[in-house]
Amino acid sequence: MSFYQQKTFVLMTLDPVHIGTGGMRLGRVDNSIVREPGTRLPKIPGTSLSGAIRQYAAYRYESRRCAGAGQSEGDKSHCREAQCPVCYTFGYLKGPDGGQSGMVSIGDARILLFPVYSLAGPVWVTCPGILRESGIMEDDPGEQVRLPPALDQHDHLNLGWLMLEKADETFAWPDTIPVVPAEISARAVLVADKLFSQVVNSNLEVRTSVSIDPDTGAASEGKLFTYEAIPRATLLWMEVVEDEFRRDPQNPGNSPWPVSQTKGGKPFPNGETWTSPLSVVQAGLGLAEHLGIGGMGTRGFGRVRLLRDKEASGEQ
Repeated sequence: MSFYQQKTFVLMTLDPVHIGTGGMRLGRVDNSIVREPGTRLPKIPGTSLSGAIRQYAAYRYESRRCAGAGQSEGDKSHCREAQCPVCYTFGYLKGPDGGQSGMVSIGDARILLFPVYSLAGPVWVTCPGILRESGIMEDDPGEQVRLPPALDQHDHLNLGWLMLEKADETFAWPDTIPVVPAEISARAVLVADKLFSQVVNSNLEVRTSVSIDPDTGAASEGKLFTYEAIPRATLLWMEVVEDEFRRDPQNPGNSPWPVSQTKGGKPFPNGETWTSPLSVVQAGLGLAEHLGIGGMGTRGFGRVRLLRDKEASGEQ
């Protein structure tokens, strides 16, 4: 009997994605984005993903009250019903039983392949450290860059302002991550871990916005600001772990799942069914392609497409 399940989801940004740090800062831009403390690589925090996924799953289940924090009373609180897949998957607060912890742990979405323009056209950059976390071992190219066979005719490759010499060995995108579109995997290049952060942070999208004075129709004085974002066509990966601690491993028939597969007698869209808390997460992620994640959503930011998932489980 499996006592936990894990899925690795691969996402692709359809728009620039901005997850802000929550304030203005002196530096290259006014509004910076969230980064890993050690590597300084941008990411989409699991907290941002969890809130959006819960909200979109609640939309699909036609139970909007089950989205959000649910700390209010009355109609604005979570339904807390035992057969509600949203409340069962993500948990709730202030229930008659004192609240219930969720069944899934949603990790950060981290960069897998980062798009950069070069003299050879667009390429997608990765590094051995990222691939190693996916169980793929690649040698560090040092101060050089390993090119795919499609670009092997180039002796040098510029990644933004950085010019690197071609390594002797070519780089082929591993078959263990087959979901990556062929037009991207054929142009994937490998750089050293120590260079990857420099390449990413030097090629983030930076935009400028200004507030418009409604009386004059011109820019308001002192209201100009800049902000950065993870660019379009970036590939990210995230891990989601399902820990159904309420399931009795000695008596699986007493598990609270399956929960109700319809809402108000109506079938789910496209005839889908939710077979586990992980499938609730996947259904919520499906709407991120249309409704987006993060800030600046009204300015064309935030849409993210789910490419695939990879399962792992623990047995007992």
